[in-house]
Amino acid sequence: MSDIEDAIEQAMREGKFDHLPGKGKPLKLEDQPNEDPEWRLAHHVLKNSGFTLPWIEARQEIEAEIEAARQALQRAWEWRKEALDRQQPNPASEAEWQRARRQFGERVEQINRRIFDYNLQAPTMGLQLRKLNLERELRSLSGE
Repeated sequence: MSDIEDAIEQAMREGKFDHLPGKGKPLKLEDQPNEDPEWRLAHHVLKNSGFTLPWIEARQEIEAEIEAARQALQRAWEWRKEALDRQQPNPASEAEWQRARRQFGERVEQINRRIFDYNLQAPTMGLQLRKLNLERELRSLSGE
């Protein structure tokens, strides 16, 4: 055991920690030790009022938009795939697939513009989002 651990154990045996403020109460883990002290009150008020920082809201909106776009494309893909699996070419499902691909491509462009704007607001590079790649998204549908 280190000298520090010995000293802490000795202090505990002597009861030096028995009357500390906050003893028996839960720790306030929402406190951010690296947070700018000048912004701490503002962040606390926002959080308790049900609000968040604009860049966090933007990220949540972008992630929801990506998920909605992917789901719409997935539905069109599944409809087309069912027709192909039955070996019954369906002009309607093929037309819907082509329309869904075009729409998805347009949505990817819009989302990527939003991602670019968001990345300018994100406080660190680790919080930035990667832009969507249309071809990679399409390949992921077919399992390639």
